[in-house]
Amino acid sequence: MPIYAYRCDECGFAKDVLQKISDPQLTVCLSCGQPTFKKQLTAAGFRLKGTGWYATDFRGGAAAPNGSGDTAGAAAPAKEAATEAAPAKAAAAPACAPAAPIKAA
Repeated sequence: MPIYAYRCDECGFAKDVLQKISDPQLTVCLSCGQPTFKKQLTAAGFRLKGTGWYATDFRGGAAAPNGSGDTAGAAAPAKEAATEAAPAKAAAAPACAPAAPIKAA
Protein backbone atom coordinates (compact mmCIF):
# COMPACT_ATOMS: atom_id res chain seq x y z
CA MET A 1 0.00 0.00 0.00
CA PRO A 2 1.47 3.42 -0.91
CA ILE A 3 2.27 6.10 1.64
CA TYR A 4 1.35 9.59 0.44
CA ALA A 5 2.66 12.88 1.83
CA TYR A 6 0.10 15.65 2.30
CA ARG A 7 0.59 19.30 3.26
CA CYS A 8 -1.87 22.09 4.03
CA ASP A 9 -1.32 25.31 2.07
CA GLU A 10 -3.15 27.31 4.76
CA CYS A 11 -1.50 26.26 8.04
CA GLY A 12 1.52 24.21 6.86
CA PHE A 13 0.41 21.00 8.62
CA ALA A 14 2.07 17.94 7.00
CA LYS A 15 1.21 14.26 7.36
CA ASP A 16 2.13 10.96 5.69
CA VAL A 17 -0.98 8.87 5.02
CA LEU A 18 -1.16 5.15 4.22
CA GLN A 19 -3.84 4.82 1.51
CA LYS A 20 -4.96 2.43 -1.16
CA ILE A 21 -4.46 3.67 -4.70
CA SER A 22 -8.23 3.54 -5.15
CA ASP A 23 -8.91 5.71 -2.03
CA PRO A 24 -10.01 9.29 -2.75
CA GLN A 25 -7.44 12.04 -2.26
CA LEU A 26 -7.70 13.93 1.05
CA THR A 27 -8.64 17.60 0.63
CA VAL A 28 -9.63 18.82 4.10
CA CYS A 29 -6.75 19.59 6.49
CA LEU A 30 -6.78 17.45 9.62
CA SER A 31 -5.39 20.36 11.68
CA CYS A 32 -7.23 23.53 10.60
CA GLY A 33 -10.19 22.05 8.68
CA GLN A 34 -9.59 24.14 5.56
CA PRO A 35 -10.00 22.52 2.10
CA THR A 36 -6.34 23.21 1.22
CA PHE A 37 -4.83 19.78 2.03
CA LYS A 38 -2.84 18.72 -1.05
CA LYS A 39 -0.82 15.67 -2.00
CA GLN A 40 2.89 16.39 -2.37
CA LEU A 41 5.14 14.96 -5.04
CA THR A 42 7.66 12.77 -3.18
CA ALA A 43 9.67 9.58 -3.64
CA ALA A 44 7.48 6.51 -3.60
CA GLY A 45 6.96 4.93 -0.20
CA PHE A 46 5.28 1.59 0.37
CA ARG A 47 4.77 -1.08 3.01
CA LEU A 48 5.48 -4.75 2.38
CA LYS A 49 2.68 -6.91 3.75
CA GLY A 50 2.14 -10.65 3.93
CA THR A 51 4.30 -13.59 4.87
CA GLY A 52 7.95 -13.78 3.89
CA TRP A 53 8.87 -10.14 4.44
CA TYR A 54 11.20 -9.07 7.22
CA ALA A 55 12.04 -5.55 8.33
CA THR A 56 15.76 -6.33 7.89
CA ASP A 57 15.61 -7.94 4.43
CA PHE A 58 16.88 -4.93 2.51
CA ARG A 59 19.21 -3.30 5.05
CA GLY A 60 22.90 -3.56 4.21
CA GLY A 61 25.41 -5.23 6.49
CA ALA A 62 23.02 -7.46 8.44
CA ALA A 63 22.82 -11.23 8.15
CA ALA A 64 19.59 -12.71 6.84
CA PRO A 65 17.26 -13.45 9.79
CA ASN A 66 16.08 -16.75 8.29
CA GLY A 67 19.59 -18.25 8.13
CA SER A 68 19.59 -18.56 4.34
CA GLY A 69 23.38 -18.38 4.26
CA ASP A 70 23.50 -15.16 2.26
CA THR A 71 27.05 -13.87 2.64
CA ALA A 72 26.63 -10.59 0.74
CA GLY A 73 25.82 -8.76 3.97
CA ALA A 74 28.66 -10.41 5.89
CA ALA A 75 31.37 -8.96 3.61
CA ALA A 76 30.43 -5.36 4.37
CA PRO A 77 31.28 -5.41 8.12
CA ALA A 78 34.69 -6.98 7.41
CA LYS A 79 35.46 -4.25 4.89
CA GLU A 80 34.40 -1.56 7.39
CA ALA A 81 36.61 -3.12 10.09
CA ALA A 82 39.62 -2.98 7.75
CA THR A 83 38.88 0.67 6.96
CA GLU A 84 38.63 1.55 10.64
CA ALA A 85 41.94 -0.20 11.43
CA ALA A 86 43.87 1.75 8.78
CA PRO A 87 43.51 5.20 10.44
CA ALA A 88 44.71 3.70 13.75
CA LYS A 89 48.01 2.65 12.12
CA ALA A 90 48.41 6.05 10.49
CA ALA A 91 47.85 7.80 13.83
CA ALA A 92 50.60 5.73 15.50
CA ALA A 93 53.31 6.95 13.10
CA PRO A 94 54.12 10.69 13.07
CA ALA A 95 53.25 12.52 9.86
CA CYS A 96 56.63 14.29 9.79
CA ALA A 97 59.83 14.35 11.83
CA PRO A 98 60.08 16.91 14.64
CA ALA A 99 62.00 20.05 13.77
CA ALA A 100 65.65 20.17 14.86
CA PRO A 101 66.52 22.89 17.38
CA ILE A 102 68.04 26.01 15.85
CA LYS A 103 71.62 26.70 17.02
CA ALA A 104 72.56 30.27 17.72
CA ALA A 105 75.60 31.51 15.78
